[in-house]
Amino acid sequence: MTRVLRLDLRLVGLPLVRPFRTSMGVSTRKECVLVRVETDEAEGWGECVADLEPDYSAEWNGSAWDAITTFLGPALLAEGDASSASVERVFSPWRGNRMAKATLVDAVLDAELRARGESLTSVLGGDKDAVVCGVSVGITDTTDTLREQVDAYLAEGYRRVKLKIEPGIDVERVAAIRADHPGILLSVDANAAYSLADEDVFRALDDLGLLMIEQPLHHEDLVDHAKLQTRISTDLCLDESIRSAADARAAIELGSCRIVNIKQGRVGGMLEARAIHDVCVTAGVPVWCGGMLETGIGRATNLALASMPGFTLPNDTSASSRYFPEDLTDPFVLEPDGTMRVPDGPGIGVTPDPARLEAATLRRETLEL
Repeated sequence: MTRVLRLDLRLVGLPLVRPFRTSMGVSTRKECVLVRVETDEAEGWGECVADLEPDYSAEWNGSAWDAITTFLGPALLAEGDASSASVERVFSPWRGNRMAKATLVDAVLDAELRARGESLTSVLGGDKDAVVCGVSVGITDTTDTLREQVDAYLAEGYRRVKLKIEPGIDVERVAAIRADHPGILLSVDANAAYSLADEDVFRALDDLGLLMIEQPLHHEDLVDHAKLQTRISTDLCLDESIRSAADARAAIELGSCRIVNIKQGRVGGMLEARAIHDVCVTAGVPVWCGGMLETGIGRATNLALASMPGFTLPNDTSASSRYFPEDLTDPFVLEPDGTMRVPDGPGIGVTPDPARLEAATLRRETLEL
């Protein structure tokens, strides 16, 4: 029997190397909730992917903190035999709050695997010791600035470029990058900024040989995505719309997408992410691992996820230096061939550096038996 003895919560903040702009706004720093779970056998770490505001998701750092300290954390501490197999039942009284739940699910799983001396990738059935990396490029002030950034990332070795777009900053920018680099894997991400009324934009993008168009329409609208997919040849990929394995199954059956972006921290953690992977593999739908500007804790978790067999497209698992002057863990490095090594130590295979963690901490709270 395993007991959770203590939960240490920290809100941490790190500056970004450069501002990251999407259709939802501009980020200049990363702030997130980290949780360290201490059991009677080991410790485990989880990173919440919620942001400062409820823009990308209905959750944000403040709501995740409250959900963990008020409901989820006390329930986990009260559980007599806490394990990755039991957390879904423990958290079942509370709907939603997937990002908050993911933080604890991942931390409990990490502690469980560290106690057994097993790596996360091995337990997931990962078949890769390194994953292919793409890079997500934010909206820039000018096309020339975008060109410079894309050129630099390609020189570093990234094997897929994703451009953030929004109404009015889309076709011209994407066409310029395609003209510069006719042969690269190129995709776009709208973060739900468009509607079916913008069909002319998607038809123009359709002529640019894109790998995919990610989340073009409202995050709750599978029907309109299905309509759009019938009108263009480029594969649609869903991100925000996929919150669970049930969502993935519905989207695939409706024809709303041909590719799925799995963000484990958004869907409730590694266990639900694995279930989404399995749904997609069964349906023959390729998947890839998206990023949320994670620190090394979340990046290590994502790399293990991306090692699974169904992840056949380049992932948003960019190097630490893409986002941070200094990460909380040892930095993740892009190899010259555009891949990144999957940690193979126990659990997620990394822990934060104590001094860096302390320097980045903005708030803390402890829950214990």
